[in-house]
Amino acid sequence: MAVTSSTPETYERLRAAILSGSLEPNERLVEADLVRSLEASRGAVRGAIARLDHEGLVVHERNRGAKVRRVSLEEAVEILEARAALEGIGAREAARRADPDAIARLRAVLARMRTRLADGDLLATSELNGELHARILRIAHHATVERLVESLSSQLVRYQYRTILIPGRAGASLAEHAAILDALEMRDGDAAEAAMRAHLDRVTDALRTAGDGR
Repeated sequence: MAVTSSTPETYERLRAAILSGSLEPNERLVEADLVRSLEASRGAVRGAIARLDHEGLVVHERNRGAKVRRVSLEEAVEILEARAALEGIGAREAARRADPDAIARLRAVLARMRTRLADGDLLATSELNGELHARILRIAHHATVERLVESLSSQLVRYQYRTILIPGRAGASLAEHAAILDALEMRDGDAAEAAMRAHLDRVTDALRTAGDGR
């Protein structure tokens, strides 16, 4: 098989496989297998694994090689608590910068969330939730917060859909997001930060309720 994948491409493809769940927590990352499946050189695979180790998606074990890192429920809760602080800052900054067009685009995403929820499509609703959060951070133009949140969120892939499956949680989440957007539209940084923190605090509580789900 010809080697066609460059180092950045190998990293992106391996990262996508982890985030999509194609490679599961605790699954061994065998270099020879990845060289074949990713059509990459051994050096590109090693570089990708090293980068993902730095991001917290992969862990090395002495004399056993690398594997996909499993995030425990306790760590997932800590990650959400950290996200609440960071995204609160992002919401405050977004309140200063959001113009009417940006607010309209955010409300369009929220409207799509309502439609998907009404259709019973909880997975699509959860994906749109992630899109809404990402858009708010882009509006904030706070590169450090955006980078840190992206890194933290990528480690929660195993828990991505768990809280929305709790009865009533999806509807409550819509109301919480609406409160965030209302604060952004009023350009009220204090209210935007408080609403974002309150939303992610409730997500954290829901995750504790949902449990580890092994």
